[in-house]
Amino acid sequence: QVQLVESGGGLVQPGGSLRLSCAASGTIFSINFMAWHRQAPGKSRELVARIIIGGGTNYLDSVKGRFTISRDNARNTVYLQMNNLEPEDTAVYYCNAAVVVGIGRSPSDFWGQGTQVTVSS
Repeated sequence: QVQLVESGGGLVQPGGSLRLSCAASGTIFSINFMAWHRQAPGKSRELVARIIIGGGTNYLDSVKGRFTISRDNARNTVYLQMNNLEPEDTAVYYCNAAVVVGIGRSPSDFWGQGTQVTVSS
C-alpha cells in the first residue's frame, strides 16, 4: 500500500529550529494533500499545517509565522520548517496524506508512525 516515513524530530532549546520531513512511498497515483498533526501528552491530536495539491496551505493559529509547510511533489515528500520553537510545541508530530492509489479511486488517509519533538532548556 502506502507508507509514510517521518524524520527530523529531536530535542531543541526554546527559540531553536527543527525541520521535519515525511516521504510517501508505495502505490501512489496522486496525493491530494499532505499534512502535519501533533499530539501532546494528555491532549487531543491537532492539525498543525496542511498543503494541498495546488500548493494552498493552512496553519494552526498558534504556529502561524513560525512554521512553514512545503512539498516536493516529484519526491512525494512534505516538510515542516519550525522556527522560534516554544515549550508548548512539544509533542509527537505525525505526517498524514490523502492518497489516490489508482485511476478512478477515492483518496485514502495514511499516517506515519510519528516523530518526537521536545522543546526544553
